[in-house]
Amino acid sequence: MLIPVIYPDGKHDLVKDFMLSRLIDDQGIVQFKRREGWISINADDVRINQSRSLYSGEERRQTELATAEMIDIF
Repeated sequence: MLIPVIYPDGKHDLVKDFMLSRLIDDQGIVQFKRREGWISINADDVRINQSRSLYSGEERRQTELATAEMIDIF
């Protein structure tokens, strides 16, 4: 899927969808187009950055130590 974007120098382009995140992170574009219209990277809520620290539940993932111990068992 190709997504219309506008670079900081004002040039328009079409980029593949998997490149959009990188362009946003690197501030390589100033706008891109969604179904709803043009999204400005600096002005609009493009993403909601949520830290993992917001999770207050029990940690259920295995630690590296637990994984290493399991390998020794088998």
